This record gives sequence, C-alpha cells and structure tokens, in this order.
Amino acid sequence: MSGFDNRAKEWDQKDRRVNGAKTIAKAIENKISLTPEMEILDFGVGTGLLGFEIAKKVKSIDGVDTSEGMLEKLKEKNRPELFITPLHQDIIKEPLNKKYDGVVSSMTLHHVENLNAFFSELTKIVKDGGFIAIADLEKENGTFHSDNTGVHHFGFDEVELREYVERAGFRDVMIENINTITKPHREFGVFLLTAKK
Repeated sequence: MSGFDNRAKEWDQKDRRVNGAKTIAKAIENKISLTPEMEILDFGVGTGLLGFEIAKKVKSIDGVDTSEGMLEKLKEKNRPELFITPLHQDIIKEPLNKKYDGVVSSMTLHHVENLNAFFSELTKIVKDGGFIAIADLEKENGTFHSDNTGVHHFGFDEVELREYVERAGFRDVMIENINTITKPHREFGVFLLTAKK
C-alpha cells in the first residue's frame, strides 16, 4: 500500500488542494480550447480534483493513477453526468494503447522518476495536433513535502524541463507561473506547462 492509498480518504478535505486544482483547471482552460468532442487523459488523476473540472468541458476523460486508494475515492465521486474512467496502472511500465486529444496533469510530475521515458510515452498517446497541459512545482529546496518518499524532483527548472519536452517531440512549449502555495515556512510557485504535438 502506498502513502497515497493511506491519504486518499482525507485527500479532498484540504481547501488548498481543492482550490489549487480549480486554479489549474482555469489556467488550462485559458490556454487550451477544450471542446465537447475531446477525449482527455488525466495523468495522476488522484481523487479527480482536476479531472472532474476538465470533464465538464469535454466528451470523456480517463484518469490513470498508480494508487488504488485514490482511484477508489474517485469512483465514489463518479456520477452518470460527470464521470471519469479510472485506470490503475503505471503508463511507463504498462503503456496505454489509446490515443487522446490531450493529457492534463496536476502536481504529479515530481513523482515521475524517468522524465525522458514519461514524455516519450506522452508523444505516443497524444494525437497529432493534440496537447499536454501539466502543472507542477517550480524549483524548490525539498521542503514542500514533509516526507520526500516517492518524490524524485524538488520542483523543476524551466530550461531543463523545456528540454525534456522538446526532445520528446512536442512544440510550442510554454511554461508560466499560475499559482503560489503558501505554507508556514515559505511560498512555493506552481507552473503550467503547455505544448502541442
């Protein structure tokens, strides 16, 4: 059982998480024209905080996560009129054989160890002309999490991240600050990366 499985039940009780996901969803909508024909993948969907916001604008949304506990919580929130299809798998070890109009992700990238493999996988599952919209932490000093188990990156340097994305074959890469998370000891910037295939 992962730490995320243990935390799933209380995950949605933090206003910071709920409001942060809404801020990310709004930033994505400002950058990307989401349409009712689109099929979207939410990578690291968790309990669906971002996914359910995006689902209101598109045809369908699949949510992939390695935490069974998080996906159980997501299933409890599913409704016929607002639904995310849960997928329990690691897409690098077990690739998806479906193509999407876009991939969205909120605060998951710093848990991905191999960024080359990850962005390479995204180029395979995003349709030509499709997009990625990934929100995560700007470079930080390792104090964002109280426990860094499973954290592979202390935020991201914009230049390095852009290189990973462009190397994988994406274009029109844009990275901009969209939010600040205030914790008692310091503030942490959140960026949104968007790119086209």
